[in-house]
Amino acid sequence: MADFLNGAAQVFTLATLVYMLAGSIAGIVAAAIPGFTVTMAIVLTLPLTFTMEPLQGISVMLSVYVGGYTGGLISAALLGIPGTPSSVATTFDAFPMARKGQPGRALSLGVWASFFGTVISTVVLIFAAPPLALFAVRLGPWEYFSLIVFALTIVASLVGASVMRGILAGLIGLAISTVGPDPMMGRPRFDFGFEMLQTGLPFLVVLIGIFAISQLVSEVEDASNVRSGNALVTGAIEFYTWAVMKEVLMRPVNLLRSSIIGVLIGALPGAGGSIANLVAYDRAKRASKNPDSFGTGEPDGIVASEAGNSATAGGGLIPLIGLGIPGSAVDAILMASLMVHGISVGPRLIIDHADLVYGMFIAMVVASFMMLVVSVCSMRLFLRVTEVPKWLIVPVVMTCCVVGTFALNNRVTDLYLLIFIGIAGYALRALGYSLAPLVLGVILGPIAETNLRRALMTNEDISLFFTRPISALFLLAAVVSVGWAIRSHLQNNKKTNERPSDAPTS
Repeated sequence: MADFLNGAAQVFTLATLVYMLAGSIAGIVAAAIPGFTVTMAIVLTLPLTFTMEPLQGISVMLSVYVGGYTGGLISAALLGIPGTPSSVATTFDAFPMARKGQPGRALSLGVWASFFGTVISTVVLIFAAPPLALFAVRLGPWEYFSLIVFALTIVASLVGASVMRGILAGLIGLAISTVGPDPMMGRPRFDFGFEMLQTGLPFLVVLIGIFAISQLVSEVEDASNVRSGNALVTGAIEFYTWAVMKEVLMRPVNLLRSSIIGVLIGALPGAGGSIANLVAYDRAKRASKNPDSFGTGEPDGIVASEAGNSATAGGGLIPLIGLGIPGSAVDAILMASLMVHGISVGPRLIIDHADLVYGMFIAMVVASFMMLVVSVCSMRLFLRVTEVPKWLIVPVVMTCCVVGTFALNNRVTDLYLLIFIGIAGYALRALGYSLAPLVLGVILGPIAETNLRRALMTNEDISLFFTRPISALFLLAAVVSVGWAIRSHLQNNKKTNERPSDAPTS
């Protein structure tokens, strides 16, 4: 109790709370701009914390962390462009809901789901950090590869109207992930003699090009079909937001399931919100009584995606605090911040610096409340995006995309790749291909390849993928996932074909 009170006393100081509020605002704004990820925001924040006390500095970065996972919702809902990789699944239902004239509802659903997801993950972090950390560290490359195979089977449920087109889009994503240096040996491959391809296709460039450029062109074409959300802007936004809170709480099973998924995936080093939001969305769709409504503005889809990706914030701290193993790039930066202050991160962190750990728990909760307050108070400002003319918003967003792309590596060649990938994404969208499987393939391809090669370098016996219990469980889940998706697809096609014959004839 003494350590807990000491940690609380360090967090609840005026200076720390002011810095945390600024960090929350910075995280939301940075993540809302396509290309400016949570990782970039944390990296820019790190030098500013060197002169602070250890807990004060880590609290500020946790505020940026929590705010960043919510900020990606803004552009995903209002523009159809995920601000961060962890907001990809949010676009599936938040953007259609906004286009139907309910942008305030879409934003409010995402904000409240993010808030509850973060709080739930923090509670799990406090009570279940040791056993979950031990589970994560027991996974070898065999289990990681099987986990990625299972995640890739989500393609089967995100394919849209055509299974073959969805699978083909996923394969295109996997092919894109193989361009550039070998992840194990660093040898160049599939660059076809082009210098700009020798360093590979950066994932964020692919994400911005596939979603942003193609979406912006589509926005120009469909500008006349978009309904205005002005009624929500001039109305009582605060009351509307509180009403949506009840709507989120009326979905306790989806909220809890998605949050737990986010915690578990966040606890696995190398995973994160980019996987958690897709897995949570997929589970919600499979459990729904009306799966066909997903992708048309379904509230459960928004709740699942945002609760899932926000819960990884607490989940990622589990292996960091328990074992000194960062669960993601952001967690690695947090660990670096502690090491700069001379704090050794590892199994003895809780024993030697209990007040710091308890303070981090408290800072997570405080950061989630700050994110909620900032988001609710800024809702009216965010919704003004729906009033901006397309001829003005398209070049502004395009400029943000270009600046974000260049800021990644400071390479002009990335801008050429952005244009090419954007044109390709628009062509695929026009041909009826689902872009979600392609992005999923790009995200998971390098992780799958790296762990497959690590497993084979450790032991060439392929049977280990099937004889190791956890690996076999993931592979079995992948088979069940594909089978279930094919069955659902065939049933939907059967219902569609039977409809004309059931209709009364004139």
